[in-house]
Amino acid sequence: MKLVSIDAPPHGRTGALVDDDVLDFSVAGAVIPMAAWVPADMRDLLTAGKPALELVGSIVERVRNAGEPERAALRAAGALRPRSGVRLLAPVPRPNMVLSHGRAYASHRGEMRRGEIAPTGDTPVAFIKNTGSIIGPDEAIILPPQCSDMVDFEAEFSVVFGATCFNVPEAGALDYIAGYTIVNDVSARDWVQISRTSEWPGDRDLNRMGKQLPTFCPMGPAIATKDEVPDPHDVRVTSTLNGTLMQNAHTSDLIFTVPALIAFFSRWYKFEPGDVLTTGSPPGVGFGRTPQVFLKPGDVVAITVEGVGTLSNVVARAV
Repeated sequence: MKLVSIDAPPHGRTGALVDDDVLDFSVAGAVIPMAAWVPADMRDLLTAGKPALELVGSIVERVRNAGEPERAALRAAGALRPRSGVRLLAPVPRPNMVLSHGRAYASHRGEMRRGEIAPTGDTPVAFIKNTGSIIGPDEAIILPPQCSDMVDFEAEFSVVFGATCFNVPEAGALDYIAGYTIVNDVSARDWVQISRTSEWPGDRDLNRMGKQLPTFCPMGPAIATKDEVPDPHDVRVTSTLNGTLMQNAHTSDLIFTVPALIAFFSRWYKFEPGDVLTTGSPPGVGFGRTPQVFLKPGDVVAITVEGVGTLSNVVARAV
């Protein structure tokens, strides 16, 4: 199933995609009483674990197979609405942490060096992405006035944790995952060259700081539970800019497997339900192209991951 967070005060309400509709669990309780037991906050739902996900799955299956009278009752209550008429937030609007992995596909590392020899290493590297930068599907990526000329996109297949995960072995690491989502690691590239050549640690941090700006972490549209993506290493990841294909990769090309990433990073980070770990970006980003391509107002970036969906965001200038 595909879990979503519906835009509603104070921090959204949990729902699910049912074909072309969105099911709002909180509202559905008037028609399907057991739906009232589903936590309204996505982190609370994931924290409740397997029993809660099984409850949600049974509700979704019931609605999918419902006859017209029950579907009509859900529509009349406002619990089942067309996806086109529902504003979604990021599926986890307020995670404790988004950890962004940066050494994912060898071909992307090569394009970022633009002709230089890409450095090698036997361990993953990552940085914490500012959770204040998270936006949902269809929201605007805002070009900041202080660094608006070199804003780039990065399509990233991402893990959503469903259980507390700390210092776990690679074997069994997938057991800590609730599902998968999409993150666009939007990046102001102004400081790439500076961070690469400077010997001053503060300068080297500027490149990562260029990923922390408001709206620079689009996420969504849903959390696809593991039954939707049975093998995270058999997934196609693509991105388009205004309909033109930019990135096209397969997760079988990841340098590090998903269990390896979880085992490695959980040595230092304690992941909680709802936390997100990105697996990194494939090649095709704007910085690595000749000529380079950067985002401008009116652009539309769409990232599609098999089994998860499409995350689409327009680009706008700061008002």
